[in-house]
Amino acid sequence: MDSVRAMGDLLMPRACLVCGCRLGLRERHLCLACAADVPYTRYWLQPHNPMADRFNAVLERHRGTEPMDYAYATALMHYKGGYRAIPRALKYHADLAAGRHYGALLGRRLASAPHLADIDLVIPVPLHWTRLHSRGYNQSAILAHALVSVPWTDLSPVCRTDLPPAPRTDLSPVFRTDLPPAPRTDLFPVCRTDLLVRSRRTKTQTRLTVEQKAQNVASAFHVPERFSLWARLVSRLVRLVRPFGPKRFQGVSIDALQNVSMDAPDSPAKVLASARHILLVDDTFTTGATLYACYAALRPYTTARISIATLAAVEGTPSETVATTSAPPARPVSVLSSGP
Repeated sequence: MDSVRAMGDLLMPRACLVCGCRLGLRERHLCLACAADVPYTRYWLQPHNPMADRFNAVLERHRGTEPMDYAYATALMHYKGGYRAIPRALKYHADLAAGRHYGALLGRRLASAPHLADIDLVIPVPLHWTRLHSRGYNQSAILAHALVSVPWTDLSPVCRTDLPPAPRTDLSPVFRTDLPPAPRTDLFPVCRTDLLVRSRRTKTQTRLTVEQKAQNVASAFHVPERFSLWARLVSRLVRLVRPFGPKRFQGVSIDALQNVSMDAPDSPAKVLASARHILLVDDTFTTGATLYACYAALRPYTTARISIATLAAVEGTPSETVATTSAPPARPVSVLSSGP
């Protein structure tokens, strides 16, 4: 394997995403010096953090008189300095390998956080079909699928009723028969890309003010009444081949139907109603306008807690984030209620 990598580096040298220096054989995406200085947020260690407070402040302005759960929020890194090239490489330069790598890193952080351990449904922010066709991929979906590729625990069977509980092997059956089965350690949250759609194409958010961003994405998302015809056909195919194939399907053609069980809900509304903690995933958090628009579209269909996660987050108040993200890339709250 090392010889193959060495040959590949000889033919097509890899460069560090941040400083641009040539990467060594064992280095991935970043050189050792840049990898040692990644500005990790460590928000996953804090149920109440600056990003969560900013997003909950947006919810507070729109919630009216209805009570709602505190929305947890976390990001892997701060969007600053040369490290802005990491989310840009995924979004603008189709560096899917980097997106999967850092999406998996974010997933490991989330899986280790007690207040996020009960997430059972992950929904990426969707693209309009015209933009998806022109770009060829959804950067949020790349992150979301990588995020659920690491084991999670304490999950409710929203779409995993086909998995039996693991037996306990560390207890004597003579004295401990009254204990429930131990939680599985090989479960994954369900990533679904068919529960939320973008109903209209919006302008790019990079050069808009805070107010313009909110107006641009207002009512841009909705939950479809039924799954698409293609999704229903693939669902039937999955149910037919499941007894003869692997338990987990990861192909791109059926990415919206991963982990479909024999008695899976037949509509997006039923899937959302059966979830207990939903995670919205986007590439970068700036003002929270896009994530709030997705939140507002999902809220009528579920009573579950809805939290957010992004690859990067811009520091500062919303008014300070506009100028930070306005330039195109040059390179390939208030507390609503206390959490548990």
